[in-house]
Amino acid sequence: MKALVIGTLLLTVAVIARAQSQEAVAVRGDAAFKSNGCYGCHTIGKLGTPIGPDLSHIGRTRDADSLARWLRNPALQRPTAHMPVLELSDDDVSALAVYLSTQR
Repeated sequence: MKALVIGTLLLTVAVIARAQSQEAVAVRGDAAFKSNGCYGCHTIGKLGTPIGPDLSHIGRTRDADSLARWLRNPALQRPTAHMPVLELSDDDVSALAVYLSTQR
């Protein structure tokens, strides 16, 4: 019984730590969205310019992995895409993907 309680406690702590780290990554992604000028073509809420798709709810249909693939090379994902290849670091791609996946 004691082992079960300790195991449950450790699992709970791990889940909370992961949620907090994902939240921190999403905050970095929000900053990357703004600092890389993504709002010049996209909107999230009231921020941005509606040239490209509104990303306010992109997390409802796309997970972080698919968004990261898109951000790395949009034309590879959809050859007719009008989005340019972005010069983003791997950290920025990951952070942006997590941030965008939280937009529901």
